[in-house]
Amino acid sequence: MSDSQLVRLREVMDRLRSPGGCMWDAEQTHESLLKYLLEESYEYIEAVEENDREAMQEELGDVLLQVFFHSRMAEEDPTQPFTIEDVAQSVADKLIRRHPHVFADVQVTSSAQVLENWEAIKAEEKGRTSATDGVPMGQPSLALASKLLYRAEKFNYDLPVDRPVSLPENMTPDQLGEALFGIVDQATSQGLDAEAALRSITKKYMERVHLYEAARSQA
Repeated sequence: MSDSQLVRLREVMDRLRSPGGCMWDAEQTHESLLKYLLEESYEYIEAVEENDREAMQEELGDVLLQVFFHSRMAEEDPTQPFTIEDVAQSVADKLIRRHPHVFADVQVTSSAQVLENWEAIKAEEKGRTSATDGVPMGQPSLALASKLLYRAEKFNYDLPVDRPVSLPENMTPDQLGEALFGIVDQATSQGLDAEAALRSITKKYMERVHLYEAARSQA
């Protein structure tokens, strides 16, 4: 067995998944494991927020296990199999392509330019023509709203948003958190679902983005 712990993990996962291994592991599918991937990600976030280094190592290992588990199952696909090596190669190649200021001769002077280059290269690679392309709709509504607003800004779309509540200048993260928490508290007391309400209005904003893009393409 190799001294590499990554190779060891792959070999352990292969044994668990193979005949004579673990019955539970053998029964799993990509779909059945999704809840664990999400759960482990949240647990790692909590460890980071609490600055618990021991928990960070453990939870990051659990996230890594999910990557190896899904990759091992992917090897069994009859039409489009791939391995953990393919996964690693893909992401390494992506990092090289999207960091031309490091691996090529592109010049940048700020982190903002790095992000702009990343988004431009990503859009070209994916063949994306809309600001909403590639935005995961299944994510929580606050993250979804933030992502769509970010994309619209990066695409330089002139789509003003109604702001019935004005935030004070130089608001701190804690103050913003208290304001959001207070809104959720009031919504709950009135029997309103804040998550569903924000998702609904975010979807309407997405429709505005599509109409805006359609109008621009016809101009």
